[in-house]
Amino acid sequence: QVQLVESGGGLVQAGGSLRLSCAASGGTFSRYNMGWFRQAPGKEREFVAAISVSGGGTRYSDSVKGRFTISRDNAKNTVFLEMNSLKPEDTAVYYCAADRFFLLRTTEGQYDHWGQGTQVTVSS
Repeated sequence: QVQLVESGGGLVQAGGSLRLSCAASGGTFSRYNMGWFRQAPGKEREFVAAISVSGGGTRYSDSVKGRFTISRDNAKNTVFLEMNSLKPEDTAVYYCAADRFFLLRTTEGQYDHWGQGTQVTVSS
C-alpha cells in the first residue's frame, strides 16, 4: 500500500505563500487520485483540493479557489499544493490523501491512505 509524507509547512504572514509537498512510496502512485485536506483546532477535517491520476482534472473548495493550486509529478511520485494570498483562517494541519477511484471525490471517508500532516500557520 502507498505511504504518504507531507512537508513544506511553516509560519507565514498574511498575504504570503507556501508550497506543500506530499511524497508517496509503495503502491502505484500513478493509479491514485490525490487530495489535500486540512483541519484547524477544534474543527472537522475539510476538503481543500484534489487532482486526477493524470493531472488533467482538479477540484477546489470555494474557500481556496483562485488562491491555491494543486499539481502532481508522477515521475517523482509527488503531489504539491501551492498556496498564495494566505489568510489567518487558512491556519491548519494539512494532510494529503490517496483515492483509487476513477472520479475525483471530496469526502474524507472515501480516501484510502493518509499522511501524518504538516502544520501551516498564517499570522495576521
